[in-house]
Amino acid sequence: MKKLNSLFFAFAAIVIGFTSCIEGNDKPTPNPGPEENDDVLVTSNISSNTTWETGKTYILGGRISVTSGNTLTIQPGVVVKGEVGTGSNATALIIARGAKIDAQGTASSPIIFTTVADEIEPGQIVSPNLEPNLSGLWGGLIVLGNAKGSFAGDVTEIQIEGIPPSDTNGLYGGSDDEDNSGVLKYISIRHGGANIGEGNEINGLTLGGVGSQTVIENVEVIGNQDDGIEWFGGTVNVKNALIWNAGDDALDTDQAWAGTLDNFIVITGGETDHALEIDGPEGSYNAGHTLKNGSIKGNDVSEFGDFRDGARGTFENIYFFGFADPTTTDGRGDLSLSGDKTLATFADGSLKFMNLEATLAEGVDLETVFKAGTVDYATAVAAGANTVGADKSVFTAWSWAEVAGELADF
Repeated sequence: MKKLNSLFFAFAAIVIGFTSCIEGNDKPTPNPGPEENDDVLVTSNISSNTTWETGKTYILGGRISVTSGNTLTIQPGVVVKGEVGTGSNATALIIARGAKIDAQGTASSPIIFTTVADEIEPGQIVSPNLEPNLSGLWGGLIVLGNAKGSFAGDVTEIQIEGIPPSDTNGLYGGSDDEDNSGVLKYISIRHGGANIGEGNEINGLTLGGVGSQTVIENVEVIGNQDDGIEWFGGTVNVKNALIWNAGDDALDTDQAWAGTLDNFIVITGGETDHALEIDGPEGSYNAGHTLKNGSIKGNDVSEFGDFRDGARGTFENIYFFGFADPTTTDGRGDLSLSGDKTLATFADGSLKFMNLEATLAEGVDLETVFKAGTVDYATAVAAGANTVGADKSVFTAWSWAEVAGELADF
């Protein structure tokens, strides 16, 4: 799928940021200074209850899994850095089925996941050396659970994308919709999306079969080479999410995810394909999800959203602005329903839209942007006159996007 310029910038950052070459998952030579002794290299799976402590930086030396029955606690202010690698050497943190993560940052002390190329230290919000559009320098955070999903062939479990089939810690799915994978609060995930194979990258935050007892609130994903957040089935709810500079789709839903995303901001980047990519079920199990109270800032290359393969769910109180004229950009800047299955779910009410507002490019009308009858649920508004959208105040102080002034237009 992606994207030569991301790889170019990633390579440049590695060359500039380090005095020695990084091969696979070899640990780079740390910069001298008082923080050196606070770096902890993690090279094996976490197979007992473990705590990562405030004030320290933890280096993922490979694909690290928290195995079933164990909990990883990450204290406020911790920085987690993945070493640079692709293919089988791509680094990631996986919370396997039956395991838990307890990562509760705070508004004054968020937990940051990033790359070893990032010189950020505990206590900092903004990277001192990396731009927010730099992607693909490590993998990402993957949380897997035992909740239902709609899988091809009606199997009950499946391997998550981005993890080799040989690693059984990548399995997700089951029958426990109230499964609990732990807590994520006030976390920022940056510069991820390493490629493990042709067209197969890791999302910033991947949620596979995650159950409703899991708590996910106040999450930021920046500069990921693939999607910002992607849901694969499950029932988990997410509150207060911000995606900036996704390399593929900002928010991607699959396999009959049945939860709710409430209060979200998307800031599309130069490589963002769709702000929303909504896919339907792959098996006979049908469920829909809800996205509500969102604000989405577009550009000349991104699309509002693509609803595909019998997409289901409710999409309400969402404000779009900054997108291009679809007639001059090969359909970029519109909201489309793709395929007969999706037209059918829209017609029977399984796919619903309510209270959509948009500030359109000059001379563009609503019918040009909102396709296949979705215009009936959309209203054109002047810039800044929207009555729906996200509450940006919840991202104050702790998110890089807010500190960098990127939320001024919201």
